Order: sequence, then C-alpha cells, then structure tokens
Amino acid sequence: MPVRTSHGSTGKLYAQIIHGAPFDVFLSADTDRPLLLEQAGLIVSGSRQTYATGSLVLWSRDEAMRGKDCRAVLEKSEFGRLALANPETAPYGSAAREFLVGAGLWERASARAVYGENIAQTLQFVATGNATLGFVASSQTTNPALSAGTCTWPVPLATHAPLHQQAVVLKRASSNDGARRFADFLKTPAAKKIIREHGYQVPE
Repeated sequence: MPVRTSHGSTGKLYAQIIHGAPFDVFLSADTDRPLLLEQAGLIVSGSRQTYATGSLVLWSRDEAMRGKDCRAVLEKSEFGRLALANPETAPYGSAAREFLVGAGLWERASARAVYGENIAQTLQFVATGNATLGFVASSQTTNPALSAGTCTWPVPLATHAPLHQQAVVLKRASSNDGARRFADFLKTPAAKKIIREHGYQVPE
C-alpha cells in the first residue's frame, strides 16, 4: 500500500488540518494537537494512539567540539550559535526550552539561539555548521547517512515533559480503509521494531 507523506512541524501541520488540508492520518510529535483534534470532532473516534516516545540530545558536528563535554560547553556559553526547533510550534523545541529554563540557562542560550521551523531544519543548522550546538531528536542521530557528531549529550528525560507522539485518523478518512490499515499497522510488532531501530521508545 503506497503512503504519501507531507512533512512539517507539528504546529504547522495541525494548523493546516483545522483549515481543511486533505490529510488522512496525522502523525504528531506531541499529544496536545491530536487531543485538540479529537475534542473538535475532527478525528475518527477511538483512533488516537501513542506510537512512539522521543528523546532529545545536545549535538554538534563542529570540529572544535570534538572530545568536549557538550553540556559543559553549553553551561559556559563557549559556543557561537545554538539551534533548537521553534518552541511555539515544535514539541522538541518546547522540550529544549523547558530543559534550558529549568537549568537556568534560557536567558543566555536564547540570546544566541537560531530556530528551526521543525526538528529537521534544526538538525540541518547544526550539520551544516550554521550552529555550533543544537538540540535535536535522538532518532535523527541514528541516520547512517549523517556523519557522526563531535560531541553528544543525552538530555535527561526528567528535565522536560515526555515527548510522547500520537497518531490519529482524521474524520475525512473515516471510510478510507487504507488510512485505517496504516494506523493499525503502527501497533504491530513489525512497525514497533522499525520505530525502535530509529531511536524511539514504543508503548508495550
């Protein structure tokens, strides 16, 4: 069964959906937007499900960072630019901001921040050297096509809200067997194996 995808930040895709975008299944990087869609009556009843839980890493490809402690570099502000996804529209950006605020680093870090529209653009900023450090998804760093980072620090899960990611079948696809089958596939051992291999946790 062929699946056509449209990529973007969770917030922007959500906005497109509520304005009538012709999507059948929405894979969100958070739980808030799927719940809002459910409350608005825009999804197939009972279709909301958690398909993955993500995590953040502080990551660099800057040669000057090789062998260094990314967290210490952040703490001491020994970097040029810091990339993170837009906290207002991207759940991974919101989690990064929550960590920085809790660590007492937000004021200093935000003064040097560059914001990606989504987590993919955030990674691009760091991978191309436009930012010294970046808060990216752990799953992104498992991509074999991506050169290894020079320093990596896993952001503790307890320092931000869980990055549970949910999927929903949208109301317009209520009679679309393909959409329902795809949503059901996400629950299978085969799908969970793929999701784990890409750096996520999955619900048992």
